[in-house]
Amino acid sequence: MSFKGFQKSVIRAPQTFKAKFNLGENTKDAVYIDAERRFQELEKETKKLHDESKKYFDAINGMLKHQIEFSQACAEIYKPISGRVSDPDSTVAEGNPEGIRACEEYESIVKDLLATLQPELEMIEMRVIRPADELLEIIKVIRKTATKRQHKQLDYDRHRATLKKLQDKKDKNLKDEKAMYKAENDVEAATQEFNYFNDLLKDELPKLFALEREFIRPLFQSFYYMQLNVFYTLHEKMQGCDIGYFDLTREIEEAFQSKRGDIQDQAEALSITKFKTTGGKRPSGRAGAPGRLALEGRPGGSKLAIEDSKSSASLSPHRNSLQESSETPPPPYSANTLSPSSPAVGGVGRANSTGGTWGAVTKIKGAAPPPPKPKPSRLSGAPAPETATALYDYEAQAEGDLSFTTGDTIEIVTRTANENEWWVGKIKGRQGQFPGI
Repeated sequence: MSFKGFQKSVIRAPQTFKAKFNLGENTKDAVYIDAERRFQELEKETKKLHDESKKYFDAINGMLKHQIEFSQACAEIYKPISGRVSDPDSTVAEGNPEGIRACEEYESIVKDLLATLQPELEMIEMRVIRPADELLEIIKVIRKTATKRQHKQLDYDRHRATLKKLQDKKDKNLKDEKAMYKAENDVEAATQEFNYFNDLLKDELPKLFALEREFIRPLFQSFYYMQLNVFYTLHEKMQGCDIGYFDLTREIEEAFQSKRGDIQDQAEALSITKFKTTGGKRPSGRAGAPGRLALEGRPGGSKLAIEDSKSSASLSPHRNSLQESSETPPPPYSANTLSPSSPAVGGVGRANSTGGTWGAVTKIKGAAPPPPKPKPSRLSGAPAPETATALYDYEAQAEGDLSFTTGDTIEIVTRTANENEWWVGKIKGRQGQFPGI
């Protein structure tokens, strides 16, 4: 929209509001209103005619192309997966020669059918879609004229309202006389422009409606006959389709059941078709003799001895396994079994991930110092935080774990009733998860 058109839109806005809500005096022409209604229907139905004929054209083309792709997909399924050890037919030249040959014959027939129907499809585009496009272009031009007529009607009603307001004024001064003179000229010019477009549309629209009938009649007839030709050609080609792989003497369902045989039962008998995840506890994947598990670090590192009462003990603290409440918790640690100088009993050694720097530091320090005495509670009456003393070294195995050395005092933030689970603690401002025992 140009700047001049924007200015006119702003000027017409009050009158547009009045016309929309039927306020004040608005010009109404019953003949034009009926013609406008019929024109809107013509515009709507022509657009629908164009869209539906285009969809029909695309549907016929798409149907034949999908048939070709369908036969190609079946042929690929019939062929073995060449070079795959998992395919028992990989050494066979073709997995289903008869089926592949039938797919190739069917694809050839459909391609020939597509080439035969191409002239008919081009006629649909030439005799139906293209004329509908041309009619839509004509309708767009007429719609612009109708919009122009609506704008002239708004100007006509606006100038008439201004002139009437000045005429009804009792005490007129010189300025009012000049304004009334200008308003009379504006009304006269607006009347001429409005009558021109109004009479033009009232005279021309009925002629367009008569031409519409003449336009639709051959259009519909051409579409009908072209559609018959398409269906006749399809029927003739498919009826003459003689592929030995298909048994056309039987009913469709009977032939399907005969071809399928007991393949479905054989497929359902495969174990992999009945695989379901239950979400239950998985059986332990390792077995060993009950006793002690010695977790040793690198040379110079600390040793951590953990008593285990089950043969399937894990080699590292694992959250999921420790959260199984049904497992029997190991006996509590003692100072003798958990001291860094105690020998490792059992034949399972821990990975070097926990024995690095922390173990070396512990060995240099020597024996673990006694745990510090708890500080007396303050006079405020707030309960002292629960703490625990580390009896062995632990190095974080994952993000969020809490590392500590023997003798560290761990402030317990969150704990559970089961000592086999992971607790949340804090050491010198560092917070993380650590094994309960």
